[in-house]
Amino acid sequence: MNQLIITSDNSHTIYVPELNEHYHSVHGAVQESDIVFIINGLSALEKTEISILEIGFGTGLNAILTLKYATQKKLKINYTAVEKYPITADFVMLLNYPETVGIEKQQFKTIHDCKWNSPIEINPNFILRKLHTDLLEFRPENSVYDLIYFDAFAPEKQPNLWTSTVFKTLYAALMPNGILCTYSAKGTVKQALRSAGFDVTRLAGPPGKRHVLRAKKL
Repeated sequence: MNQLIITSDNSHTIYVPELNEHYHSVHGAVQESDIVFIINGLSALEKTEISILEIGFGTGLNAILTLKYATQKKLKINYTAVEKYPITADFVMLLNYPETVGIEKQQFKTIHDCKWNSPIEINPNFILRKLHTDLLEFRPENSVYDLIYFDAFAPEKQPNLWTSTVFKTLYAALMPNGILCTYSAKGTVKQALRSAGFDVTRLAGPPGKRHVLRAKKL
């Protein structure tokens, strides 16, 4: 049975015994997501209308951090998230992200409760479309996204998702100069990204992780 864990920044993550894996870093779930995806990705884009693809909706943490940032910066974000295994409603209600991120509890509930496979306006700055599907079966349109959050479980847990074939599909889905961000800086991940055509940069990681990656479509 999945377990709720308090991480070092007092935000929750979920531990999955079957995979021996956590959804987020035990050294700080919110800190990790904020550095890997918001600071390294979203804040690096000089646009007011942004299209984002998230691989691994999971707890919704990346989505609400993006929602908060978009609202503060008055951006217009279209956010598509791919998730094969949604977390259960009982875990959603236990997660303390509204308090630790600083958003309304109702907004957090809404992003989990809203209908799958349809665009839903969460607020005027953020439109969410959750796709209940397997990444390996997902066929995005070419050149439609500005930014990809690649947040699948670790390469050793889901090796079939961290391949040059998958990254080639995502490369094609990005607009020119689009960015893909991920928390894994393993050599095999860098190699697969470069093989797909990305220009890969290693950046300083959050607490507990030396490096993370940002990959750019040239």
